[in-house]
Amino acid sequence: MSKVGIVMGSDSDLKVMSKAAAMLEKLGIEYEMTIISAHREPDELIEWTRSAADRGIGVMIAGAGMAAALPGMCAALFPLPVIGVPLSGKNLDGMDAVFSIMQMPPGVPVATVAIDGAMNAAILAAKILAVSDTDILNKIKAYTEEMKNTVKGKDAKLQEIGYKAYLEQK
Repeated sequence: MSKVGIVMGSDSDLKVMSKAAAMLEKLGIEYEMTIISAHREPDELIEWTRSAADRGIGVMIAGAGMAAALPGMCAALFPLPVIGVPLSGKNLDGMDAVFSIMQMPPGVPVATVAIDGAMNAAILAAKILAVSDTDILNKIKAYTEEMKNTVKGKDAKLQEIGYKAYLEQK
């Protein structure tokens, strides 16, 4: 079974990127997580990324803010799918990272999720792996059913107690 590589440029990204790890744990998917700065540790990034497939990584999730070089560099060096997570920043609320990650040159694609969307990045990584792994596919189907049942439960509660009482419980 393939695992997922999670990489971020700073420990300040961990609060968001940990959501990817938590989702992968929920789905029972192995991962490795590391902090490597594309700008401060280019040699380490090259080594980690180029050897990732040999370590069993089938999909990479790269979180980055501001100039967001990390996902693009990973995509340039890693022959398998890379998912970029634009991280919210203090200046442009993550829009700078969105545009940096989305606007990759032809031949170097990076899938991009919402700002701070690490959980969705993990689900997308799982869906990519599920193409060739029925165990992961079944876990995704079960998770989808769980989400559906959660919403149905919330609606049943709303219908039972009304919106005012529902809001008071929040």
